[in-house]
Amino acid sequence: MIDIGIVAIIVSLVALAYAGFLAMRVLKVSPGTQKMQDISNAVREGAMAYMARQYKTISVFAVIITVLLWILFKAPIAIGFVVGALLSGLSGYIGMSISVRANTRTAESAKTGLKEALAVAFNGGAVTGMSVVGLALLAVSLMYSIYRDPAVLVGLGFGASLISLFARVGGGIFTKAADVGADLVGKIEKGIPEDDPRNPATIADNVGDNVGDCAGMGADLYETYVVTILAAMLLALIPSVSSTFNMAVEYPLMLGVVAILGSIIGSWFVKLGRSKNVMGALYKGLVASGLIAAAGFYAVTWYTRNSLELFLAAIVGLVITVLITIITEYYTSTKYYPVKKVAESSVTGAGTNIIAGLGLGMQSTLLPVIVICGGIAAAYMLAGIYGIAIAAVGMLSLTGVMIALDSYGPITDNAGGIAEMSHLDPAIRKITDELDAVGNTTKAVTKGYAIGSAALGALALFAAFTQEISHVVTEPLVFLLTDPAVLIGLFIGAMLPFIFSAVCMNAVGSTAHKVVIEVRRQFKEIKGIMEGTGKPEYGKCVDIVTKAALSNMIIPAVIAVVAPLAVGLLLGIKALGGLLIGVILSGLLMALFMANAGAIWDNAKKYIEDGNHGGKGKDAHKAAVVGDTVGDPFKDTAGPALNALIKVINTFAIVFAPLFVMYGLTLF
Repeated sequence: MIDIGIVAIIVSLVALAYAGFLAMRVLKVSPGTQKMQDISNAVREGAMAYMARQYKTISVFAVIITVLLWILFKAPIAIGFVVGALLSGLSGYIGMSISVRANTRTAESAKTGLKEALAVAFNGGAVTGMSVVGLALLAVSLMYSIYRDPAVLVGLGFGASLISLFARVGGGIFTKAADVGADLVGKIEKGIPEDDPRNPATIADNVGDNVGDCAGMGADLYETYVVTILAAMLLALIPSVSSTFNMAVEYPLMLGVVAILGSIIGSWFVKLGRSKNVMGALYKGLVASGLIAAAGFYAVTWYTRNSLELFLAAIVGLVITVLITIITEYYTSTKYYPVKKVAESSVTGAGTNIIAGLGLGMQSTLLPVIVICGGIAAAYMLAGIYGIAIAAVGMLSLTGVMIALDSYGPITDNAGGIAEMSHLDPAIRKITDELDAVGNTTKAVTKGYAIGSAALGALALFAAFTQEISHVVTEPLVFLLTDPAVLIGLFIGAMLPFIFSAVCMNAVGSTAHKVVIEVRRQFKEIKGIMEGTGKPEYGKCVDIVTKAALSNMIIPAVIAVVAPLAVGLLLGIKALGGLLIGVILSGLLMALFMANAGAIWDNAKKYIEDGNHGGKGKDAHKAAVVGDTVGDPFKDTAGPALNALIKVINTFAIVFAPLFVMYGLTLF
């Protein structure tokens, strides 16, 4: 019999090697003129400086938690935490380091044509995608090969989750505070274009695209990948599961192996056809990856001599991905009614723009929830609670290509900024704008994908939590809605995403306020900025958002750890179970609402900038910019960070479950 752990390690290394190959292809492309390189270098230096300071801050917390885990749960859990945290940070760092180099090369390739620019931008994004899935599978398979017990891998998931939370919150505050500050003064007050070199916040804005979307999304989906496979492996230890399905513990790893191979092959299909449809070219890679993964799932099921029901449960995950992708594109693309409706509402002012965006964002939760509920029901009927976990693993089979699509967004956004600041030919900016317009939709689609996969993964984690409890209690533990402890936990859990989001939103607002004050100061005090003869002090804005992001990411992380700890110890294990369900349900709905509403506002602004409802500089455009500034922290700070909150709380509960059972109080 083949050693699945070793095979998974080999395939994960193949993914990392492929990421290296793609990186070399990108770096071989000319970086453009000296002016373009200077701008790109400024973005890269700002991004790398922020990442270094972020990881230095996180390392303090990581060391404390590692020591605590070692004392309470011995070496394997603590080692797993360190491995999970290190590889999570590394996955984001690798992807971002290439994206800040691919931006200027994409702009330079646009001089040749759309096809060449698309190839560079997608390959740059694929480096992040392949690095994330490669490192995630490597972490799980390596730890499993050493210990051969999924129960000792829970530290791995906790480490990945905690770093993801820091990356999502810190990167989100950085990128959106800079973006909002730049837009409020540049577009509304001064009437200058986006990425105009006269705007002192423009470099900080471009830096933020990378630390928020590349590093943040990379850490987010790395964590989801790890904890979902971990949850499926933990559920495989349930006697009823292990007796029903063959090789149940290794089956999720095998799905991960074939999915990575599918993503590598699928990336070859991203090519521009005669129609010059950029979104179509990107979706070809996604569809190819899904079809190859599906064939691989069948092969894995046949090899392990499992029933067709288990294969179909994995296919359910792929179907959920397809449906959520379609729904998210409908709500966030400039081609469809929701975005056009918000753009039309901008004609009568910012108030009607915001009302329309809020309403459509709330409405956008309906269909994804129905899809997720249908997927849960189908997977459970096929293969029980283990089937839900396998559906989540199946959904994550497209992670490599999905992250490539997400990272493609900031690369093309930065490329457009470099073209604008370098005063390249308008025809080049037209190509980068065409790529960037698609990038806005791909970022929205990948956020929907990340939220949906987080919801399924969190449900699997909750099932794993109940499994861990069963090892330390003398009688079965049942969570009843008539139990006041469970109800109290539900209320607290449902409240947490609101408090967490409030902290994130307030952090963006207060930091953007500082950026606006600084940008206004520079326009007032530095002579010649508007005429182009004076040079803005870009570093001042970068420094403001860096310090604010690092200081404000602490409280959300504390909330994610202290809440389950306090409830578990003071109210007992049943209240903690209620909290976990409450945070999953409330967090899912809040994340969907915020991510979709923000993307609708963003693309409504883009739709107007394309010449609709008067175009740039008119009243409708100014109203849409206001809506976009509200939506920015929705879609890029609080919304995505809720994924990490849900999974940090659930993995923390699994790790500390024995402690809560032994020492937690029972009030009822």
